[in-house]
Amino acid sequence: MPQSWVNQFVKGLLRLADSFHVSLAGGDTAQSPGGVLADIVVVGSVPKGKAIRRSGARPGDRVYVTGALGGAAATLKLLFSGRKLRPADFPCHFHPTPRIEVGRFLLEKGLASAMIDLSDGLSTDLTHICEESGVGAEILAPTIPCASIGKPAREVELQFALHGGDDYELLFTARPDKRVPSRIAGILVTQIGHITRNKEVILVNKDGAGSELRPQGWEHFRVASSF
Repeated sequence: MPQSWVNQFVKGLLRLADSFHVSLAGGDTAQSPGGVLADIVVVGSVPKGKAIRRSGARPGDRVYVTGALGGAAATLKLLFSGRKLRPADFPCHFHPTPRIEVGRFLLEKGLASAMIDLSDGLSTDLTHICEESGVGAEILAPTIPCASIGKPAREVELQFALHGGDDYELLFTARPDKRVPSRIAGILVTQIGHITRNKEVILVNKDGAGSELRPQGWEHFRVASSF
């Protein structure tokens, strides 16, 4: 591995860390026969009793997501197909940005009743919230914001937004009497459904027909699904 590549990788990592006032506090290096592996652990804190957990959703709560979904997974599929891509045209995959400011706003304003990041895919991470909260959800497919990638930009298929993962956007719920802004810290916030008493996650298409939305994103200790 050329030293120039290593220098650029570290430079990019530290640039992102510095923008969120995160210190590189240690590390270890070793040889790898099969490419570059970077395992990063982030340690932080939250005021006592103020953590927004997965278990706070209640029937009637509205379901929201930040940003647009599916861009990272769709880009990864292109890379696996052998395509050479210009990183600037595929920022969802090459330059993901943690939604720290959005999360802090939701905490300070007391808006979110439950929250999780969308690293494993909407279908899987929404299931996590529903299981921890003992509820279900109804999601409207036409309202899900699908990312656009490439140049010229093209919107990704819904399946990537539902199951792709690696978006690192936020999925959260809020009580129906809470006013959630359409943008927070400049980031789009979209209501995509609501929480139900029935402990199933239902996806409603544009024709009004509903079907069970099973978790098909990343699940640890299981073989990755193909969509």
